[in-house]
Amino acid sequence: MTAKATTSATFEQDVLQADGPVLVDFWAEWCGPCRMVSPVLDQIQSEHPDKITILKLNVDENPDLAMKYQITSIPAMKVFQGGEVKTTIIGAKPKFALEQDLAAYIG
Repeated sequence: MTAKATTSATFEQDVLQADGPVLVDFWAEWCGPCRMVSPVLDQIQSEHPDKITILKLNVDENPDLAMKYQITSIPAMKVFQGGEVKTTIIGAKPKFALEQDLAAYIG
């Protein structure tokens, strides 16, 4: 299961108005670590489809949101719940480390 994309146009509906927790993966095509973390996030999404939604946001195509959420290095992942950022994860991590960071949502 591959994470769906969100954009400036759909962000409010996809993320801020979502019922459950939504992890937004801020990434870019040229970012090597982003490409490394992407399949790990896809795995977590497919193992916990009913607990968390994982979406990707291309920072090059949506610079307004990258600026709004103060994305200064990528990959950066933010978990939103109730329209607010609850957790921020910076950098590519192995699956077990990401699962630990997300334990409150997928545990």
